[in-house]
Amino acid sequence: MLVRRLVSLVLAAGLALAAGVAQAREKAPHLTILVSLDGFRADYLDRGVTPNLKALADDGARGAMRPSFPSLTYPNHYTLVTGKRPDRNGVIGNEMEDAAIGGPKFTMNGETANDPRWWNQATPFWVSAIKQGKPAAAMFWPGSETVIDGVRPVHWVKYDSKFPYDARVDQVLAWMDSADGPPLAFTTLYFDAADTEGHHYGPDSPELRAALVELDLCIGRLVAGLKARGRFETTDIVIVADHGMAPLPAANRIVLDDLIDLSSIRLVNRGAITTFSPRPGREPAVEAAVLRPLPHMTCWRKDRVPARFHYGRNPRIPAIVCLSETGWYTTTREAQDEAGKKKSNPWDGKDGGAHGFDPYDPLMRAVFVAHGPSFKTGVVLPLFDNVDVYPLLARITGVEPEPGDGSLKVVNAALR
Repeated sequence: MLVRRLVSLVLAAGLALAAGVAQAREKAPHLTILVSLDGFRADYLDRGVTPNLKALADDGARGAMRPSFPSLTYPNHYTLVTGKRPDRNGVIGNEMEDAAIGGPKFTMNGETANDPRWWNQATPFWVSAIKQGKPAAAMFWPGSETVIDGVRPVHWVKYDSKFPYDARVDQVLAWMDSADGPPLAFTTLYFDAADTEGHHYGPDSPELRAALVELDLCIGRLVAGLKARGRFETTDIVIVADHGMAPLPAANRIVLDDLIDLSSIRLVNRGAITTFSPRPGREPAVEAAVLRPLPHMTCWRKDRVPARFHYGRNPRIPAIVCLSETGWYTTTREAQDEAGKKKSNPWDGKDGGAHGFDPYDPLMRAVFVAHGPSFKTGVVLPLFDNVDVYPLLARITGVEPEPGDGSLKVVNAALR
């Protein structure tokens, strides 16, 4: 009789605990976390060194994304949160010039990047969310440090590459714990290890492998933190990258000085994608020099860039756009001399890795993993364009989206 009574008490306690957990889950607000693993190529997921990420993929949805042109960091991060390709969102390169803005050119992580005028051609997701009563934060993301359309994330952090990875995760969890204002509906979380090590040592290096292991531990820390708070079951985690990575041998350099008189152009970008405008009166000579068959590089007038790239109409795009063959990079004699002195530049001094190449090259494909209450289990999506991430975020977060270039046509298969 006593044993039966004890069993009944244990069962009752268990049922009460289960009911309490279920009630807590019902009360826990829905949250969307958009995680960027910068430079995480789609096939890195199958290298066997990211068990936490693989577990989310196996229990959710995964796929490979085609980046937008150019396959660079800032343009594609802004594409992911605006749903508009760089030609329409205005962030057309990692470096930009705009006659209407004037002054020094836009550079990544520079003070010019905090000028709202560079970001005002498209509305990022966190702005729409906040305007619709859904608090949004940003643990690093291009554009998140400035006021756009009169709005800044309710929580944000100035970018610092030395900010410890564990602390980035813990900061997002702390924002979730905060009782200051209504609960978050959306936040970003950004890590750069795969991009950094991929550039310096190449996508097949031991250093890149170690970076993947480190990133996977961060994903594990995030999942553990959500579970400890009873929030894992009510949180959608969408993990993306901005582009992939290709090997870049040190010998594969196109020296621009050998093709053209650099004094005749205004050079804006060099690398996998090279952009410049002829100086007044030098147009015929410049076009004759580059608008012809070239080894390892193709150049177009901006209005003749192939239609599949959806690029060339924005006034910020220089007059000439050149795309290097995958694995080749443009440089200048001055840059090579400087790299020789420093012996540390990953693009001009030694073997490494690079991106910015043709988005249709499989080496440029970016990872996509989605897990949470909004997603089915065990879904493998066909290749899709990264502009489709924005409408997906809008759907799962309950935000009315801005008109964009993406759709739910492919990614809808991952949704419950």
